[in-house]
Amino acid sequence: MLAEEPVPTTMFAEVLETSAGEVAALLQTMRGELQDQERGYVLRESGGGWRLYTSPDCSPWLERFVLGHRHGRLSGASLEVLAIIAYKQPVSRAEIADIRGVDSDRVVKTLLQRDLIVESGRDRGPGSPVLFTVSDSFLERMGLRSVEDLPPLVGFMPDTDAVADMEAKLSPGA
Repeated sequence: MLAEEPVPTTMFAEVLETSAGEVAALLQTMRGELQDQERGYVLRESGGGWRLYTSPDCSPWLERFVLGHRHGRLSGASLEVLAIIAYKQPVSRAEIADIRGVDSDRVVKTLLQRDLIVESGRDRGPGSPVLFTVSDSFLERMGLRSVEDLPPLVGFMPDTDAVADMEAKLSPGA
């Protein structure tokens, strides 16, 4: 189960300190038992060694699992919006846009589709905008019990000298 490639019979024999012939017989027996017991996996000889594979009988369930959980990496914009929501929640789209300085509607939509954020109510202000918080799925994926377990932002903030240096380099005529 730990091997990344098929394991040769000779390697099993070396680890088990027995003959390759005895290991081959054991592997053949094991393959037959797994097949007879209709387990969720099968033992096959391929690529010069032995390997456990998922049983072909399980393919419909595996396809649903894989397709249902297929998400690529999050973009930088998505991570930025997710961090804003996690640390400032509940927060509206307008507040997110104010913090980022750009419209974030598409990013918010993507995060909703991936179940990383949820609508948590409406603001009492003009227009009653929707407010967002991180989802339980976000907490689970991040290994957090609650947003209180997020690391403090102070560790990520530059000191005042670094901010002054950045401002000097970015201002006109610098």
